[in-house]
Amino acid sequence: MDKKSKGLPFSWAQLRFSIIGALLARPPGKGQLRKELQILAGRHYRHPTEDKWITLGVSTLERWYYKALNAEDPIKALDRKPRSDAGQTKAMSPPLLAALQSQYQRYPDWSYKLHSDNLAALAEQQPELGDALSYSTVIRRMKARGWYKKKSKRRHPSPGQKLAAQRLEQREVRSFESEYVNALWHLDFHQGRRIVDVNGQWHTPVALCVLDDRSRLCCHIQWYLNETAEALYHGLMQAFCKRGLPRSLMTDNGAAMIAQETQNALGRLAITHDTTLPYSPYQNGKQEAFWAQLEGRLIKMLSRVQPLTLQFLNQASQAWIEMEYNRCRHEEINQAPIERFIKGPDVSRRAPDTEMIQRAFTVAQNRSQRQSDGTIRINNIRFEIPSRFRHLRKLQVRYRSWDLSLAYLVDQRTANLLARIYPQDKIKNSQGYRRTLQPIAEEPLTAIKDDADPIPPLLRKLIADYAATGLPPAYIPKEESMLLTANEFQENKDEP
Repeated sequence: MDKKSKGLPFSWAQLRFSIIGALLARPPGKGQLRKELQILAGRHYRHPTEDKWITLGVSTLERWYYKALNAEDPIKALDRKPRSDAGQTKAMSPPLLAALQSQYQRYPDWSYKLHSDNLAALAEQQPELGDALSYSTVIRRMKARGWYKKKSKRRHPSPGQKLAAQRLEQREVRSFESEYVNALWHLDFHQGRRIVDVNGQWHTPVALCVLDDRSRLCCHIQWYLNETAEALYHGLMQAFCKRGLPRSLMTDNGAAMIAQETQNALGRLAITHDTTLPYSPYQNGKQEAFWAQLEGRLIKMLSRVQPLTLQFLNQASQAWIEMEYNRCRHEEINQAPIERFIKGPDVSRRAPDTEMIQRAFTVAQNRSQRQSDGTIRINNIRFEIPSRFRHLRKLQVRYRSWDLSLAYLVDQRTANLLARIYPQDKIKNSQGYRRTLQPIAEEPLTAIKDDADPIPPLLRKLIADYAATGLPPAYIPKEESMLLTANEFQENKDEP
């Protein structure tokens, strides 16, 4: 509860003026001031900075009265005077300050208290550094130089972790908020406590949560056994059906978020996908704040539920989200998320039907049709192509890698659905039933007439063009009737 809700003054000056202000507005008569001050001294007053009641002496009230009586600005006259040493710092020897800097560079994740204690021990061991300073002085020195406590670092950080830490130190962090409802959604997975399934097997579930940036409304939450692209598709599709299509989505760089099915779906649904920088969870801070509230309330209430099943966990989560989180006042926006979501302004779009969303969450690949039996192979599974498409050599198919019971044949140019294709059922095909192939062309070919010219038009044209040159055929005939043997040639030569 803040000071305004408690009715507390903002400062000591306002408290003092509220007590003696009536005496300034109606000055007491001669000899009545003492009596009025005694009445004020007998009352209780709220402390301006602490939640408690205080009493004041007559001499104190009298001093305040005369300070404000002749002052042009009573509030300023009644305010506390700054300390004479305000803004001044107790000298810290340069060697001791250098030792503190070296200590901070080596251990940036230490607390201020630990730094102060180690610095005092070092000053005791090395008197030439100077006298050790108090804990509050060490804090002021460190904060003045930006030496804040940092999160614990890994002993062997990766290059990406080093780059993220360096970026956080060099770039400022700013909070942001979308101007419109459904302009930006946040999506993330969160690991929960262990649960048991119907077979007695223990699992560590993960919660998928989708939040609207402006209203902080939880569009959908659901627990799954694994963090996969299939789980993301299943939960995000429900969020679309509940709240509509957002304009953009922010996620981290998890495998499910950058899966090809997810990337293709967001692109086909015209949703801009923004990812946080690696090892920078603070960029999705609204989601992290939600997880803290989930753990602090819902999970705490489920701490004694044994055994905790996935079904009950999802039922309790839906009840908590819809009946408490979305309806209770949010500290950041000072109203319930559902109220701000309804007020807008809203830039969402109507969600398409579920079948279109299913086709959006697919991988698009090209396949060559096997002409012998009209099939294609997808992840070592053969799918049958309808016979009306048997003339197509190259086909584009879309499928979900986690569900190969169905795939889609689409037009590569327009992306329109041509047919749904299914895995080949060789057992059923062994029964011997075969359909008659329908003609591919709409109009059947007419029968060739027997009296038609057997010479094609192009050949007839070439013969005519060659004859028009006036040259004899450029070849020597070698027919059997024209061939003479050597003896016949000699006999013919000897004849007179």
